[in-house]
Amino acid sequence: MVRRHYNLPSLNGLASFEAAARHLSLTRAAAELNVTPGAVSKQVKILEEEIGRALFNRLHRALQLTPAGETVYRTLRETFERISGSLQSVRSDSTIRTVSIGTTAAFAQLWLMPRLGAFWNAHQDIVIDHMISDRLQDLQRPDVDLRIRYGDGKWPREDAAKLFDDTIVAVASPVFLARNKIILPKDIAEVPLLSVEGVDWTWTTWSDFLRGFGIVRKKLNVRRFNSYVIALQAAQDGQGVALGWLSLVKPLIAKRSLRQVTQVQIAAPGSFYVTWSSERELARESKVLRDWLLTHTA
Repeated sequence: MVRRHYNLPSLNGLASFEAAARHLSLTRAAAELNVTPGAVSKQVKILEEEIGRALFNRLHRALQLTPAGETVYRTLRETFERISGSLQSVRSDSTIRTVSIGTTAAFAQLWLMPRLGAFWNAHQDIVIDHMISDRLQDLQRPDVDLRIRYGDGKWPREDAAKLFDDTIVAVASPVFLARNKIILPKDIAEVPLLSVEGVDWTWTTWSDFLRGFGIVRKKLNVRRFNSYVIALQAAQDGQGVALGWLSLVKPLIAKRSLRQVTQVQIAAPGSFYVTWSSERELARESKVLRDWLLTHTA
């Protein structure tokens, strides 16, 4: 066997294992690395043979890290994040600095973009790279400096600062409301409802919303989406009633693309936060953008 300078196993094997451990899935790791699941599995097995320890417990359609796997994964994650940060710093020249920010499509389109022009005008030496995705794992990439997240403010290995709390209302298009008589909260339960599911389990569902007004239905006429932007577009097109986080739908209400359905509303159980890795120091430009974001409210 060739002895490597740092006495490390194959870098392909380490990269394959790190991706599989992060996703706990050979299939998702393979998609990320643009190889087949079989190739990832082979690289992980070679790594296990070289180390002499099992890194995964292979369950039925699932992976589980062994104690040795946890140790190796934690070290690789921290090391890859440091490498990513160093390379990003090297790529930036002395005059133009880059900061990356990750958000969902809805937050980017409805809240962030209308405000960023002011930041660009004030900080022309800072370039913002956007990672826009409704897949939470995409936003957790180590090359994303800042993230806008919805929840309780507690995420592993993340520092968080609250941007704002929010309020949830029911919204629909003027055309839909002209066709459907909705006066009381119970009337909402009788019309087509547009729901975002399978993206983030912390998001409020129609059952959660209606339960706040004492309305319980075993079966609702729900049409499901995995994108909040598309659900809101469907609402604007008169296809049903959607849940609206006011921080995001205010511009659509102001343009009269949507209207609030009755006056009922609930406090959102989560809040919006700007977060960053607790395991590495933020660069100056990231701190500038973070602090600027914190001066803005919903």
